[in-house]
Amino acid sequence: MQTTSTNVDCKTQMTDLELHLLNDYQRDFPLVPAPFGVIAGRLGVSEALVLETLAQLQERGAVSRVGAVFRPHSIGASSLAAIAVPAGELEEAARLISSYAEVNHNYEREHHYNLWFVVAATDETRVREVLAEIEHRTGCPVLHLPMIEDYHIDLGFDLVQPHEGRRTGNRRAPSRDMLRHTVATAVPQPSETALIGAVQQGLLLVSRPFAKIGESIGLSESEVIAGLAQLQDQGVIKRIGVVVRHHELGYRANAMVVWDITDDLVSALGHCIGKFDFVTLCYQRPRRLPAWRYNLFCMIHGRDRDEVLSLVAQLEEQCGLHDVPHEVLFSQRRFKQCGARYVVNGQETAYPAQLSAVSGG
Repeated sequence: MQTTSTNVDCKTQMTDLELHLLNDYQRDFPLVPAPFGVIAGRLGVSEALVLETLAQLQERGAVSRVGAVFRPHSIGASSLAAIAVPAGELEEAARLISSYAEVNHNYEREHHYNLWFVVAATDETRVREVLAEIEHRTGCPVLHLPMIEDYHIDLGFDLVQPHEGRRTGNRRAPSRDMLRHTVATAVPQPSETALIGAVQQGLLLVSRPFAKIGESIGLSESEVIAGLAQLQDQGVIKRIGVVVRHHELGYRANAMVVWDITDDLVSALGHCIGKFDFVTLCYQRPRRLPAWRYNLFCMIHGRDRDEVLSLVAQLEEQCGLHDVPHEVLFSQRRFKQCGARYVVNGQETAYPAQLSAVSGG
């Protein structure tokens, strides 16, 4: 298989097959009985080679999982949170927070509030319980910052032409998975709850992954496929496909940029920021005065800090943000990163761990 050099500064060069799998199948994953066989046919290789290559990419850390990405608040509840931890206690606090099954992201960032994490659970009550426990056990007041409105949430990465369209503010044409609207939190039916639990940590890398899921929850293969398609159409699932890890693929720097926007302008400016190719997330969250003044958040990934800062400058120029108070919170250490687990009293409602598509953060 030919080796290809991408525009992303990867640790190692990728083969053509690896590049196609990583770049072309982050969304629009085939919802058919043998999806990896369909992908193999399109790429002119064997199904066995596709499965082997995806497994190797997981082992190398380039792929987190192959599976569904759920739209926040479409099911269950979730919240971004942060604490300010003395430097000497940071690692201990990070280990404690990462030990919660409800925590799926946990990052050190450059700020007084230096530990940022996401809690996802079956309902808001459990989210608040976890945050209260963390506050009590760490002795650090917790900033509770649930999402109010999203302007763009994708987390896909273009590995072939990562800078195409960056200066125009125009995204590429949306795929089927991206043509979703903001949805209210849904109360899943029992069969949907079981299906969500079975797929949220990834598909098993086998020829008939949907049949395997069905075996674990008492559904037929066709019922699993139909159920996933329905969850996509409802906007509960944002996309199905390969979920990559940005750092391992050459995006060495990432920052959460936070802005203090007047309330009557936050939606318009959120949509302006969210249209740029280099913005992977953009959303409104509440202020927590006097501790936290910022209400508009976006995530930017780049090859290095200078690139990220230049992209922030583009937003300032093209969205009229020069005089708006803001801060750029660069990520330092990643303590935990995995798909959201919707859990009940600490018990995961996920596919059994040995069947997950990824192990570790």
